[in-house]
Amino acid sequence: MSTLRVTAERLTILPHPNADALELAQVGLFRAVVAKGAYRTGDWAVYIPENAVLPDDLIEEVGLTGKLAGARKNRVKPLRLRGEVSQGVVCRPAGLGDRDLAAEHEAGTDFAGELGVTKWVPEVPLHMSGAMEPAPDLLRWVEVENIKRYPDVFEPGEPVVATEKIHGTACLFTLVAGTGEEFVSSKGQGAKGLGLVRSEDNLYWRAVTAHGVAKAARAVAERFDASRVGVFGEVFGAGVQDLKYGETGRSERPGYAVFDIRIEAGGESRWIDAAELPALLAEVDLPAVPVLYDGPYDEAALFAAAEGQETWSGAALHLREGLVVRPAQERFSEVLVGRTITKFVSDAYLTRKGGTEFE
Repeated sequence: MSTLRVTAERLTILPHPNADALELAQVGLFRAVVAKGAYRTGDWAVYIPENAVLPDDLIEEVGLTGKLAGARKNRVKPLRLRGEVSQGVVCRPAGLGDRDLAAEHEAGTDFAGELGVTKWVPEVPLHMSGAMEPAPDLLRWVEVENIKRYPDVFEPGEPVVATEKIHGTACLFTLVAGTGEEFVSSKGQGAKGLGLVRSEDNLYWRAVTAHGVAKAARAVAERFDASRVGVFGEVFGAGVQDLKYGETGRSERPGYAVFDIRIEAGGESRWIDAAELPALLAEVDLPAVPVLYDGPYDEAALFAAAEGQETWSGAALHLREGLVVRPAQERFSEVLVGRTITKFVSDAYLTRKGGTEFE
């Protein structure tokens, strides 16, 4: 999931092609359906993104009582309104008074705490959880932001690699080469510095063991003379999320595909370049997420590639979640103030029925 930030944004208002009483308020590349005439292009408003949980008073104020997702009807979720995808809520909360929203935007103000907006965290199923222990040497994963929120991350024509975003659960594996210690965690628990106690019943440990991740990490450590190696993969299949890819997630060999490797060598930490990663994974015999685009950055082409059917199974069993896009060679992003990596998410995926989002 992306980072939750509730921010002041300048709106671009577009006509809704299928509804006379509605319009589209565009923020970055996100579009939210609003009542016609509520805003004009150039107006400033607060943008609340998807996967935000709203307090009851704010829900009532913005007229969304009973219209949001979740058991308590308080979660912002993408939906189609008259054929157009609406992502997020655009509003001017009374609690902010006459604040200068343009100035708040320039200051980078996050209104989440002030408005009582929190990030939705799905409950983790028992077979995906387990006993935890401190994992101080675990290499953590990063939050991958949506390109619609940060459309200026890439330069037009910049060489990029786009891999299929597999809908599963992120599995973090770290090898400490000097001691041979191994740590395994989920994205959420890894962010807290916690690892899963080794267990044959745990989904993540079963995936790591079945696919020989530790052996592969040792080979990577030897090749780069690395002190630590982080292998980041997606565990997926039946019993993991709603999209199954033809895999039996609860078997002894769950579906698993690697999307990133990070190494520490010579006192420096770096991610393996996207252009280099497929060959390295083949060399150490690890399954890789499919590469769906390799070429100059083309926003329209990448949005088109994010749609369609999954490719992992080879049988197009169901819709595709989207893409993860990185520069062919790693670089720092001034826009993200960190690693350059974003996701392009399929509209069909966002608006599917009965979807699960376990981390």
